[in-house]
Amino acid sequence: MDSEFKYQISYGKTLVPVYRVYATPLSGITPIRESAFKGKSNNLVAFEVDVEVLGNNFLPAYIEGDNSQVVATDSMKNFIIRQGLAYTGSTLEGYLDFLGQQFLTTYSQMEGLRLTGRELPFVPVQAPAGAAGSFEESPVLYSRSHDDYTVVTMDYSRQGDRAVLSGHRCGRINMELLKVTGSSFTSFVRDGYTTLPERGDRPLFIHLSIFWQYADTADLLRPDHSSYVAGEQVRDLAQVVFHEFVSESIQHLVHEIGQRLLERFPQVAEVSFEAKNQTPDPIATSLTDSKIKVYSAPFPAFGLIKLTVNRNKL
Repeated sequence: MDSEFKYQISYGKTLVPVYRVYATPLSGITPIRESAFKGKSNNLVAFEVDVEVLGNNFLPAYIEGDNSQVVATDSMKNFIIRQGLAYTGSTLEGYLDFLGQQFLTTYSQMEGLRLTGRELPFVPVQAPAGAAGSFEESPVLYSRSHDDYTVVTMDYSRQGDRAVLSGHRCGRINMELLKVTGSSFTSFVRDGYTTLPERGDRPLFIHLSIFWQYADTADLLRPDHSSYVAGEQVRDLAQVVFHEFVSESIQHLVHEIGQRLLERFPQVAEVSFEAKNQTPDPIATSLTDSKIKVYSAPFPAFGLIKLTVNRNKL
């Protein structure tokens, strides 16, 4: 084998869809003031999984064409789907942990791997009470939602015969939040390039993704879920702060959300944000009532705001 060069390799399978019905219900969630989320039936659980396998045991396939140690990505796909039946837990994080343990136990040539799961959100269908042919929330009928969803990445390394969780990141992404008042942007740098007017009160529209990491990964995987942070709770908290807080900028807003998240979830060590400014541009104001205005979509070059808050580095 050629030792003149240093290699870093990986390979795997992406976007493997898994649909599991009648999984173990999610319960035992510790409530927070900002969210009514208490758990879910898990009669339908749907997600996509990426697996990225790490380690130089597969290097001969690259430099010699020797596939004798290669686990085909098609086998990985089937393995991921089949393990969806064997898993007895109730969270996406738990499933990825189960999957990581099973991969490294089954395939000794895998030195490590990265697993990413993306929720495919379906919501139970229901009809207004008293409507013709109406029903309460159905245990079997769902509608696909294309709004925000949970995403989780978990890294595993091999220590002897054990698979060790070496890194993780959880997130709730693709939130879209808009309010017509309660935000401003003033007193920023003005020079010859500035055309943006100061706005003492404006509509605010952002695309927001929030990510978090636990201080102790045991809290991530406890079977009683008392320390589990549900993506739905994070979404609800962000919506409440977005509504309540009068911000001077998007930076000001995401910092406030971060402080509230760390207050509500002491088991979380770090939160981070990616926010895109989609705030509409004012076009016209009513001559009889200055509160009445019309706006249009902004020029398609959007401001991007990022923030990471680590509990140990405040």
